[in-house]
Amino acid sequence: MPTTPPRRIDAHHHFWRPARGDYHWLRPDVPALAPICRDFDPADLQPLLATHGVVQTVLVQAADSEAETDFLLSLAEAHPFIGGVVGWVDLSRTDSVATLERWAAEHPKLKGIRPMLQDLSDADWIARAPHPEVMRTLVRLGLRFDALVQPWHLAPLLRFLHDWPALPVVIDHAAKPQLAQGWSCGDWAAAWRSGMAQLAALPRVQCKLSGLLTEAAGPDRAGGASSVASLQPVWDTLLARFGPQRLLWGSDWPVLNLAADYARWIDVSEALVAPLSADEQDAIRCANAARFYDLCL
Repeated sequence: MPTTPPRRIDAHHHFWRPARGDYHWLRPDVPALAPICRDFDPADLQPLLATHGVVQTVLVQAADSEAETDFLLSLAEAHPFIGGVVGWVDLSRTDSVATLERWAAEHPKLKGIRPMLQDLSDADWIARAPHPEVMRTLVRLGLRFDALVQPWHLAPLLRFLHDWPALPVVIDHAAKPQLAQGWSCGDWAAAWRSGMAQLAALPRVQCKLSGLLTEAAGPDRAGGASSVASLQPVWDTLLARFGPQRLLWGSDWPVLNLAADYARWIDVSEALVAPLSADEQDAIRCANAARFYDLCL
């Protein structure tokens, strides 16, 4: 007799329609991205949610345009399973204040903002470019900050967070540890370990258990025992630094499809959290995301 899957919130996924024209990174001429260069809409995801006990989701921006956020907010209005939206504005422009105020007044499902820091050539941008008026507006409106970063962004991110101590923050995809390079190659591992430790020392900083299979190498990407072994050092670090009360599970679907599928990522993440207590597992799967994004279950 089939068992009922545990309740889950997917704290990180995307929808997109490339014909909208603002997904500049999603290029069909890049072979590695070709499998996801098509429309991904609610109808594609809903069967997966039903199968795996996902009761709500957080829909996250994938284009650096306000128009895409308007598009995502319209999807959230039409689909109750979308509990929250993390959008985009240019944090350096004062006219973003009016945009944030409009969205907050019209769309209660707007939960946060995510600049696409990983795509900026200046790793120090977050520490120097955001306008204080825009940042004060984020805090005043109760919005969260999703940090899309890689290991070399962590030191500037820490400086930024010290300037804004009231801003709730979640680090997307565990700051993308460069697993395909290996732990002994380059200087990413030292920067990642040090940066994550310093960020985790701030109690308001959370971290998403998401987007990790696409950072792994070769056969470690596809799910199964090799994936669990590859991610174990990352998981051990996250658990030691953030604890089970500040980790949020997410799929990063459909980017996930470049490595594995929804079911395989759930299997991998379940293997990682298996030694924890039932309450701790529930916190990572569901309760932490509900609390952080103020979702109504």
